[in-house]
Amino acid sequence: MKIYSVYDPEFKEYGSILGGDWSELVKIIATKECPEGTVYVPSDADLEAAKAAESMSKDIYGDMPIQLGYCNGHNKMLNCLEYHRDSEVNLSNDEFILMLAKRSEIIDGKLDTSVVKAFHVPAGVAVEVWATTLHYAPCGVDGKGFRVIVVLPKGTNVSDARSKIEPALWATNKWLLAHKDTNEAKNGAYVGLVGENLSL
Repeated sequence: MKIYSVYDPEFKEYGSILGGDWSELVKIIATKECPEGTVYVPSDADLEAAKAAESMSKDIYGDMPIQLGYCNGHNKMLNCLEYHRDSEVNLSNDEFILMLAKRSEIIDGKLDTSVVKAFHVPAGVAVEVWATTLHYAPCGVDGKGFRVIVVLPKGTNVSDARSKIEPALWATNKWLLAHKDTNEAKNGAYVGLVGENLSL
């Protein structure tokens, strides 16, 4: 699978690189656990207490209430794709890879994984993944682990949510498309990915 850089023009269809000094947040995320699997924490008190969190809320989210959490560990699989009604910001002290697709590529509730593109994010670079972009857990580079800050509007992913109208709705502000061969699908998530469960 070809891996683009977030500095390549292809990334402009999925998100943008953010300016600002986020070194305080990078130092904090470096102290967090990095398990063999993956762990997702929607809200982390240390990150949210940082002065840089105020700037993230004011300058990036226009004074909206936000949460700063993280997704840490080791991963090389696509497994699922999700989207929110708002942008997500990712930032890490480690380099990592994001597998991305566009909501416009969902056809009749399904997305063919052949359209997914992978993007390398350097350590210390903050990227905004737009609401129109499908994403999921980061992947490590060359089998290494990652510690990735996840910034979202406050309340996202914190509780279950279901809808008869939108079957992909899985949690608060989280629409999830799972591959059939995943634990998420076994646990009742909407199977919306068709094709190969991609691996880096």
